[in-house]
Amino acid sequence: MTPDDVRRIALELPAATEKSHFGKPDFRVRDRVFATLPEDGNAVIKLTRDQQEMMCGAEPAIFRPVDGGWGKQGWTVAVLAAADETTLRSALVTAWRNTAPITLRKAFDLAGG
Repeated sequence: MTPDDVRRIALELPAATEKSHFGKPDFRVRDRVFATLPEDGNAVIKLTRDQQEMMCGAEPAIFRPVDGGWGKQGWTVAVLAAADETTLRSALVTAWRNTAPITLRKAFDLAGG
């Protein structure tokens, strides 16, 4: 997968927009960041700590916590070169769900579990 794939999938999500975070592309829902594209060719997504632990344990070649305090808050690197579309889409939808207001999630039937 590539940064362009992240952009395409992220912007398909309801009310998602692309802006910039410290000069790097980011993806937001209602002005809250759910994913970023740092310059290293990977993506960073917003997960809960439990989701992060599950994804990193299940797919360690794809997911790892961001270094430092941000990683302890659930921010997770997705190694795009190792990801397939299904896995990347699932991670981005999860990050979107974690960020979108409940009314928006329900309106688009993406409330999840």
